[in-house]
Amino acid sequence: MSCLKFPLGGVVALASVCLSGSVLAEPISIIDHENRTITLDKPAERIASIPIPMASTIIAMDGGTSKLAGMNPTAKSAIMQGILGKIFPEAQNIPSDITAPNFIPNVEELAATNPDLVVQWAGRGADYVDPITNAGLNALLISYGTEEKTRQYQSMVATAMGKPERAEANTRWREEVAAEIADRAKEITETDKPRVLYLLRALESMKASGAKGNYNTFYIELAGGLSASADLEGNGVTISPEQIAEWNPDVILLNSFEADLDLERIHDDPILSLTNAAQDGRVYKMPLGGYRWDPPNQESPLTWMWLANLLHPQVFQYDLRAEMKDAYQKLYGYDLTEQDIDDILRLNTQGEAANYAQFRAQ
Repeated sequence: MSCLKFPLGGVVALASVCLSGSVLAEPISIIDHENRTITLDKPAERIASIPIPMASTIIAMDGGTSKLAGMNPTAKSAIMQGILGKIFPEAQNIPSDITAPNFIPNVEELAATNPDLVVQWAGRGADYVDPITNAGLNALLISYGTEEKTRQYQSMVATAMGKPERAEANTRWREEVAAEIADRAKEITETDKPRVLYLLRALESMKASGAKGNYNTFYIELAGGLSASADLEGNGVTISPEQIAEWNPDVILLNSFEADLDLERIHDDPILSLTNAAQDGRVYKMPLGGYRWDPPNQESPLTWMWLANLLHPQVFQYDLRAEMKDAYQKLYGYDLTEQDIDDILRLNTQGEAANYAQFRAQ
């Protein structure tokens, strides 16, 4: 018997799948983001996801919902509000009471889903993990927030389901798109790079993040922009309209987490409406696809292409609608309709924004 090992980036997070002859067999061993080894006797048939982004990741890495045994209620709301709820209406019946809003497991409800594997956050302490392991359940701990970690936890969960090739295909796609955008962006001078502000929250309070460890800064810079809030110390820092006015961003990106947030939050504000972004019509709300496009997820290359087209339409001319159709067929086995694409890109509410007409069906 021999074993195949799949290294995950710079971490020793590898999955080894033992082979007997040419037949895939068990066990499966995975090293998670806390350097713990999780061993499964066979590919997981039921996975419960406590972190919000992992539910749609499991769906994408499997190509369906059959292995998603339970999920975070916030993840479920994103699925049902977005296109995945249409593609997989059965997701409505997947339990979402397995965790409290603070990610502390609801052990009784979690155990009732009979999971082969429970995905939980890494680095948050015993209160988040011990209830799972003390119940005799396998816990896979993931960390979040960078492109490298995204590729790693996608590979972990795909391997756990016996489908490592699906994560490998997603990684290749990410590498190809990132490399292509970076290459084209070389012709953009520093003076031509717009200052872009991503607002993590914008309704009751406004929050933004510094550049360090910030995924939004990663793709803003990839697409040829500069992060307006780069000098902030930390993530999710509360800021004021006056601070935004001082930065005077050329582009404002509104988060997709706040369902009631729309462009009028900026355009109707007596201070924010005076920014370059508002004056030039360059305020956009992030799309909601199989998952929210602002954080890292299985659809991130679409986010990068979307933003590149918006920031530098003279440099980037991605046929985003065609790219979306291809990606959704590969990720979910689904043929997007033109209306689906309009809804994901929010064309009905921001179709008149600057440079947004390029995303309309031709």
